Amino acid sequence: MAFEGLKAINGSCRAIHRMAVGSLRMVEWALQGWWFCPQLCGKLLSMSYTLRLHNRLWAIRSLLLVLSLCLGQAVFSQKPTPPASGGPAFDPAKTNVGRFYGKVVDENGKGVGYATVRLYGMKFDPQTRTASEALLSGQLTAENGDFNLEKLPVVGEFTLNISFIGYAELSKKVTFGVKPPTGGMPPAGTQPGTPPAGGGMGGGFQLGQFEKDLGNIALKATSTTLSEVTVKAEASVATLALDKKVYRVDKDASAVGGNAQDALKNVPSLSVDVDGNVSLRNGAPQIFVDGRPTTLSLDQIPADAIESVEVITNPSAKYDAGGGTAGIINIVLKKERRLGYNGNVRTGVDSRQGFNFGGDLNARGEKVNLFLSGQLNRMKGIHEGETMRQNLFGDPFTNISQMTNGGMQGFNVNVRTGVDWLIDNRNTLTFSGNLHKGQFNPFDNITTQTDSLFVGREAFSVYTRHSDQSRNFRNFGTSLQFKHLFPKQGAEWTADLNYNRVRFLGNSTYMTEFESGVNSQERQEGKGRGQFVTFQSDLVYPLENQWKIETGVRAAMRRNRNDNSNARFDPADGEWVPSFSLTDHYKFSDDVYAAYGTLSRQQAKWSYQVGLRAESSIYSGALTDRDSSFTIAYPISLFPSAFLTRKLAENSQLQLAYTRRVNRPNFFQTMPFVDFSDSLNLRRGNPQLRPEFMNAVELSYQKTFTKGHSLLTSLYYKQATNLITSFLTTEYNADLNREIVLTTFANADNSRAYGAEFTLKNTFFKWLDLTSNANLFYTEVNADNVEQGLQVSRLSGFFKEVLQVRLAQGWSFQLNGEYRTRASFTPSNNNDPFRGGPGGGGPQNSAQGYSISNWYVDASIRKDVWGKKGTITLSASDLFKTRRNGAHSSADLFLQDSWTVRNPQLVRLNFSYRFGRMDSSLFRRKNNSVNMQGSDMMGG
Repeated sequence: MAFEGLKAINGSCRAIHRMAVGSLRMVEWALQGWWFCPQLCGKLLSMSYTLRLHNRLWAIRSLLLVLSLCLGQAVFSQKPTPPASGGPAFDPAKTNVGRFYGKVVDENGKGVGYATVRLYGMKFDPQTRTASEALLSGQLTAENGDFNLEKLPVVGEFTLNISFIGYAELSKKVTFGVKPPTGGMPPAGTQPGTPPAGGGMGGGFQLGQFEKDLGNIALKATSTTLSEVTVKAEASVATLALDKKVYRVDKDASAVGGNAQDALKNVPSLSVDVDGNVSLRNGAPQIFVDGRPTTLSLDQIPADAIESVEVITNPSAKYDAGGGTAGIINIVLKKERRLGYNGNVRTGVDSRQGFNFGGDLNARGEKVNLFLSGQLNRMKGIHEGETMRQNLFGDPFTNISQMTNGGMQGFNVNVRTGVDWLIDNRNTLTFSGNLHKGQFNPFDNITTQTDSLFVGREAFSVYTRHSDQSRNFRNFGTSLQFKHLFPKQGAEWTADLNYNRVRFLGNSTYMTEFESGVNSQERQEGKGRGQFVTFQSDLVYPLENQWKIETGVRAAMRRNRNDNSNARFDPADGEWVPSFSLTDHYKFSDDVYAAYGTLSRQQAKWSYQVGLRAESSIYSGALTDRDSSFTIAYPISLFPSAFLTRKLAENSQLQLAYTRRVNRPNFFQTMPFVDFSDSLNLRRGNPQLRPEFMNAVELSYQKTFTKGHSLLTSLYYKQATNLITSFLTTEYNADLNREIVLTTFANADNSRAYGAEFTLKNTFFKWLDLTSNANLFYTEVNADNVEQGLQVSRLSGFFKEVLQVRLAQGWSFQLNGEYRTRASFTPSNNNDPFRGGPGGGGPQNSAQGYSISNWYVDASIRKDVWGKKGTITLSASDLFKTRRNGAHSSADLFLQDSWTVRNPQLVRLNFSYRFGRMDSSLFRRKNNSVNMQGSDMMGG
């Protein structure tokens, strides 16, 4: 009778549902293995939920009716039905009535809201007749830390897992005290209602009998793990691991309102010069954004959009082997994933009439996560410099001094947006796009005086050159990413497709005024464009006995083209006359295809990883208006890597690492046209450059002390062949009708570097943090193949300090400084190939001299307002105007010294405001009071 009555109710409800809604949407049966009544309850609950939008009273009545019927069946089931003849022994479906509840708290007993709670247990598959561990239920805790897991099986033992950012993950065994039947899982043909054959639940159970309070479950703040140490502070957070260092820069007061150059200069192990060139242990690293190579230059990335910076000194085989022999710097952009919406707005001004305005917004519902960020920077800057050269060629020998002063003004706009579609618990699809656009208008006044080196000879040439330039760029990128989590913990597969398109337009005019009254005018026009497409797929899969395998494939295809023309103004005809020898139409392609595999294992004291990456590369260039082209192909190159780690104690470990990498020539290093924007420092690429290969070995030791002190020290050795180095030479130029000194590029035979690095982080009195970083290295370069006898060796280093003080009432103070000695290597790694001239601007690795020493100090003060929702930051950079970038070069035919200072003593004032609300019902229909996690199916 009850069965027939329920069937009638089911039919009536379906009819009402069709009339009220138009179509019946059925939900998947809640738990596999339920018998008829729970299935029917699930269907009726789903219909009640939908129809409540139209008739709330009808939904409540239907819900109460369903619960009363289910309660009736539960009461009837207290007396087990005798088994049929030859029937099976156990019905697991009738045990899905358990409930665990409790509260997640921190170490002080305060509730932890929005922590992730998961319950795992054994689940039986009736098709395969096997049982495996599966996720049975899960939810986020309420704001006060409460959680409630319902409709759980009551037989057996379960694993409760709780995790939350900033706390150690917790796992514990829980049970209702009911043992599984000794007969095991029911065989095929199991009939409902049969008691267990070998014990277990016995004669039945009542609704509400299996509800268990797990009490207050305390989480502990993360302090140490096997492979990394987390140091927490209000002003900055640093995670120091042996193969990767992660630095939080979103709270770096000195970088607020700036760009990525400002954010990176305070990161240990990194040094940033005034031209924005970044060095890692005095080598050129590869720049990543969100784990992938980028076409953006550092001044196109706002510091306020960066969450953290990862410094990878020895990348394993899973990373690209090319792009920089020093390692990888991965810039991680902000993207929240908290339920509800949150964001911030920010604005600021500086002492040179620049300003910035931007914001971030993130909104997440049950299935969709949207993110949007934008930034507008209006920039004004100044610079000055000097070049002194002695020319030991020509008749007579000459001494040239050049003084430069100028400025720059322009704007930079970037917009980034995307959506994460949380398809289900195991599959996520992400689509994102970004647009960067800007215009820069630098101008210079260069006064050049040429004197004879002979005593008694007067100056015979003085002129001033005025230049006005306009540089416009646009960078558009989009990506599609897919992530799949396997049922096996730690196993995942990812695939992504990325496309970037870059366009650059540049126009420059030069007016030269001689003391004699003769003037000349030149014009330079440039247009560049590029496309960059990458596809990558990676698989991570844990094996038995703590083994793990990682494998993947990658294809990267880059296409660049540049059209450059030069002309001189003829005052007699009043027309511009092209200089065909200085006009080039150039294209460059670079394709890299790769596959890798790594195998790793972690044990109690030892962990090790071996990997091998295979890359096939081909790159070619051509002058499209003439018969001039080249192609360099490497069918396959192998890049092995190995890591061996020994845990010495709970707070210390030792690691030995080996990697092999390659540095391929960039666009401007191979483009064979002369850039005469600076008449005293002409530049030209070399299309015959070959890739540079590097082998590196590093021994690292990490020690964590009590009360917030930690030490990371490394000894390293690097050996490179075909080192790409800048090289100054002399040649006759027909357009200028004189002998010139020209900067170009060459492959030095080999180089070696020995170094030691120390990073010490200390916390004193709970309100003062001091991060000290020192890097000492000895370099040797053999460039006999470029010029006979050209060898150089030098001991160099840099030292960096960051002092952070937390004061009362939301005040904090930060002071940071750096000192760099002379060095034979000063790399340039500007990622935008259409800016800065050949090589991207700035000094290069040089076998003919060294970079000059320099030091600087920055300071900032910060105040939190409005309950820490608002922050006011005042910062000043290069307080003493000492941050100079320069080099000394010497050869048989000349001696040269130069230096440049950009934007010294710049003061910024910034304000930011944070807002947000935790709301699990975002993007859901109104009047839906059903809890997303299923803990309140009767809300309303």
